[in-house]
Amino acid sequence: MQTNDHKIRNYSSVLASKYGAHGTAERAKFDEEAYAFYTSRVLLEARREAKLTQQELAERIGADKAYISRIENGLTVPSVATFYRIVSALGRSVELTGGVAR
Repeated sequence: MQTNDHKIRNYSSVLASKYGAHGTAERAKFDEEAYAFYTSRVLLEARREAKLTQQELAERIGADKAYISRIENGLTVPSVATFYRIVSALGRSVELTGGVAR
């Protein structure tokens, strides 16, 4: 499906046609991969803004550098507890806001 023709689209429909409707196994797999990628980018950018190396961050949370690398490359999704430890080690916090989850 070509989507670079500058036409306005309903991207929910585009995603559904390419990855399946919400609730399907195909869409769940896509959503998990998208969340992993988004998490990796958020943590990578926060680490860089904190001016820490992967090794320094790993030491702060009691992990190894390879683990941080896998997270930042979207290959590993940290547990919620580890995510909070990483966020705290970066001098950040997590704020939960209202909204509709799918």
